Amino acid sequence: MAGALDPGAYGAWFDTALGQRVWADELAVVLDLLGDIKGRAVIDAGCGEGRLAAVLAGGGGCVVGVDLDADILRVAQSRRVAGDVRLHLIRADIERLPVATESADVVVAVTTLCFVADPAGAVRELARVLRPGGRIVLGELGRWSLWAAERRIRALLQGGLWASARFWTKRALVGLLHDAGLSPAATRGAVFYPRSEWLARLFEPLDRTLGTHTTIGAAFIAVAGEKPRSVVAKLVADRAGNPGPRRTRMKKTQQETEAAVELRTTKDWR
Repeated sequence: MAGALDPGAYGAWFDTALGQRVWADELAVVLDLLGDIKGRAVIDAGCGEGRLAAVLAGGGGCVVGVDLDADILRVAQSRRVAGDVRLHLIRADIERLPVATESADVVVAVTTLCFVADPAGAVRELARVLRPGGRIVLGELGRWSLWAAERRIRALLQGGLWASARFWTKRALVGLLHDAGLSPAATRGAVFYPRSEWLARLFEPLDRTLGTHTTIGAAFIAVAGEKPRSVVAKLVADRAGNPGPRRTRMKKTQQETEAAVELRTTKDWR
């Protein structure tokens, strides 16, 4: 997650009973939209403390976590070591990723665009590093939810982090995908319940069902998109019926990503 966060307080909230339930519901939505990431080159843009990146790495992805906040990246580094997962970390602006064009099979950004100065520019940059046929998932804070209303009131009364945050609708997120030349694929909502652990438990079965039908009332909205293949390449691949070139390209993109990361990881973490 991008933004001026206290890593300790942020992580502590997700360790509460309510935080764990919210995280589980959001994670289920993101993983459902991502699909199989085993063996794929994955970029977690705005990775924050590395909670999602560690899960993806544990699931077999070759994961690069990117965040601009040095303090929260140190927490991610600790999580990587503790979890013994293959996870590379880079301190960088997601609007200027130090990653080769079309080098990632999957790009994910969760609660990141809400704190980015230029969300449209950021998504265009994410689209740049995504290979043709690759998948992107954006997960953001829903605008029309009880959680958003509470955060807006808190911002008005106290200022702080939420005063500068953006809250999103499905339409706005899908628009970002279109503007970046990506094709929207699916949408999910989650966390329809209010900020209450016992109500969260009560509403959980309904939450999963609602999330497949609407995003109105969802505190978390996720949209998936794909980068179109060139027409010629797609026709050739379809006619040949041979997935070999795709596998070769996937292997190559992983090597490119790892090479770019190794140079920066050594510099950033010594």
